[in-house]
Amino acid sequence: VEKVYETKEGRRIVALNKVTTSFKRGEFVAIVGKSGSGKSTLINILGGLDIPDAGDYFLEGNNIIKINEGQWDAIRNEKIGFIFQEYHLIEYLSVYKNVEIALKYQKGLNKKAREAKIRQILDEVGLIDHIHKTPGQLSGGQRQRVAIARALVKDPAIILADEPTGALDYKTSESVIELIKGLSKERLVIVVTHDRGIANNHATRIIELTEGQFTSDL
Repeated sequence: VEKVYETKEGRRIVALNKVTTSFKRGEFVAIVGKSGSGKSTLINILGGLDIPDAGDYFLEGNNIIKINEGQWDAIRNEKIGFIFQEYHLIEYLSVYKNVEIALKYQKGLNKKAREAKIRQILDEVGLIDHIHKTPGQLSGGQRQRVAIARALVKDPAIILADEPTGALDYKTSESVIELIKGLSKERLVIVVTHDRGIANNHATRIIELTEGQFTSDL
């Protein structure tokens, strides 16, 4: 795929320069590189938040490069969970309600099954005792765990995490990354990070981006 941005002054910035790769379930991939190397552009294209200017994107054998926004909504709802550096939690809602939002468009779940699923996920991320708190009553690490629970509750095949530990201290980062790493046993997990320690110590695969090109894939 290829992605080019134009500045107001008319300057072309090549964010992704004809990159080619494939990912499979069970991988924990770290995408590393300096600021402006194209990391976030790549993960945004993988999640359908951005559209490449050229190329193909096959998801489970189907080329989804030309699908419309409604079809992308369905794919994101069923197959992709997002974890962001800024958490993107709704401050006036409880932990439970923040996670429940992810199930808003899921069909076939009655209220009892939905509640059991949310409680199970919150238990898995160690937040079952904080279920009625609002985000403002939680630490940074706990807030990120709510975001992980929200991404997980849909049981997606793909987890995309953009700098998930960027706002956390070292000890909290390690516990959050261990939690995310555990998810890759049954799904594909792709993490954008500037932290080489996270990549070297936890990832099963490291892709390095430099000026929109893959300079290594180990």
